[in-house]
Amino acid sequence: MPGQAAELVFDKATKRYEGREGDAVHDLSLTVPAGEICVLVGPSGGGKTTALKLVNRLIPMTSGDIRIDGTSILDRDVVQLRRSIGYVIQQVGLFPHMTIEANIGTVPRLYGRRRQWVHARSQELLELVGLDQSYAKRYPSQLSGGERQRVGLARAIAANPPLMLMDEPFGAIDPIVRERLQDAFLDLQNEVRKTVVFVTHDIDEAIKLGNRIAILQTGGRLVQYDTPRNILENPADDFVAEFVGRDRALKALALRTLDDIELGPPADGPRIPRTSTVRDALALSIEKRAHVLAVTNGGAVVGSVTRDKLVP
Repeated sequence: MPGQAAELVFDKATKRYEGREGDAVHDLSLTVPAGEICVLVGPSGGGKTTALKLVNRLIPMTSGDIRIDGTSILDRDVVQLRRSIGYVIQQVGLFPHMTIEANIGTVPRLYGRRRQWVHARSQELLELVGLDQSYAKRYPSQLSGGERQRVGLARAIAANPPLMLMDEPFGAIDPIVRERLQDAFLDLQNEVRKTVVFVTHDIDEAIKLGNRIAILQTGGRLVQYDTPRNILENPADDFVAEFVGRDRALKALALRTLDDIELGPPADGPRIPRTSTVRDALALSIEKRAHVLAVTNGGAVVGSVTRDKLVP
């Protein structure tokens, strides 16, 4: 069975379709460290999904290389390669005639895992993605869209893959459920610590989920590959600045928490947990028209922060 996490390297990976002008992905070079989430984001025609599908060879490369833990994907048996990579898509792709337990156990069964092991693994993963174990005997048609996405996550990690590919997995979900799924995914990542390549068109989702963000231009050209904070605070060019939005300074506040700020002495005012983002604290200050917020830890007031301290 595959291991825990793997380094992924794109080395001048290029995809060119015959009869089409220009590249779909052009000389893409970047490294995703083991255990990190890399989000590919950019406009339509930026080659995000194409780059993702190059990794598990659903689309053949024209030139260049992609390596997983130092081994070229071209040197791997394609069936074994795909089995060793978790893959989650927008419409999930669960098998409608199979129970949820059977869906989750698809790849482990291909590895020869016994029914008892698959049952135990399915129960464990259902709990991990926030679903009751009674879901094991249900069928996909009996689940909501958000629940199916959770099962898709569980199936993708059932065989303990070192690498997961996620192609706009939350794109067809309503905003409230989408935010819950994003939070659940981050909790899951903290538990299982996989290397993840995540495609989205939503820069806010990229900022929330990514350890690193790769911004691609039309034609699959990498414009900037960096941490969310550096992209927001130091966009590489006008294209990146425009893409992340004029409110990028506000977005950057969502990457810092009150733990990053030197607190004043305890004071009266609207209460906010110390783990809250600076952006949420600023929003509360404006909403309550309060110059001072009382910062709490475990329910007890441990300090205060003024609105001036929230704005760099």
